[in-house]
Amino acid sequence: MNRTEIFDRHRSLLFSIAYRMLGSVMEAEDIVQESFLRWERADGSEVRSPRAYLSAVATRLCMDHLRSARMRREQYVGPWLPEPLPTGTESDVAETAMLDESLSIAFLVLLESLSPVERAVFLLREVFDYDYPEVSHIVGKSEANCRQISHRAREAVAARRPRFEASHGQEENLTRRFIEACAAGDMEGLLGVLSEDITLWSDGGGRVRAALNPIQGSDRVSRFLFGILGKASPSIVIQQTSINGRPGIVGYMDENPMSVVTLDIAEERIQGIHIVVNPEKLGAIPPLTEPGAKEQSRKDHA
Repeated sequence: MNRTEIFDRHRSLLFSIAYRMLGSVMEAEDIVQESFLRWERADGSEVRSPRAYLSAVATRLCMDHLRSARMRREQYVGPWLPEPLPTGTESDVAETAMLDESLSIAFLVLLESLSPVERAVFLLREVFDYDYPEVSHIVGKSEANCRQISHRAREAVAARRPRFEASHGQEENLTRRFIEACAAGDMEGLLGVLSEDITLWSDGGGRVRAALNPIQGSDRVSRFLFGILGKASPSIVIQQTSINGRPGIVGYMDENPMSVVTLDIAEERIQGIHIVVNPEKLGAIPPLTEPGAKEQSRKDHA
């Protein structure tokens, strides 16, 4: 087996680590490519385990990237949300993402509260099941230090960890009802699927108009949504799909994605809404190609 074949066996793992570390499909793919270049230049006599070597390279690249990106994150306009990852059955990238709770937008946002080292230790240990000697080697810390970092990170995550308790059928049903209520301008129907203490985040990154602060409460969220929809073009096409392993909705204009909405669902209500409209974060969403895609707008349901 040549070097390229060996690397390809681990490509999925490297992307999964990098995407969760960075919250960006494009940057994760760049990390994977840089890892491949370093793999090609590596001294084979020093590589006892390709998996361990490549995991270390990718994780360290991610930690360096996060440190250099800290200032950009602090200066970001409005709430920062991860780049949406399509995970529907038609998505190629979904096959490399290792779908589980740790892929959700809400979980990735939560990881932003951790330092680069804390994030790496937590993900390697809790999500990817590396043992402490492996984690220690990858992040360059002692085993004892890694155990302390892991404990601290677990406590921080547990205190704010999102809980998704709905079945797939419940998720599909609530997402459909949400779309129908929004399209029809049905305030009562929308309030019927929203949790009273729901929070909505909107990421425009200063590129397009979006709420600069989180919006809380079902009444405020519903009014915000209808305010957006009231100004939307009637030619927008809406598709229900899977984003980051959760219920998702993509809005298309001229067959190109212009918005992605993900829903956090628990206790038979929508608990959180994440809206990404920053065009720089929509590159992983494929263009609209499904024949006869259903166009939905307030005009259609009037």
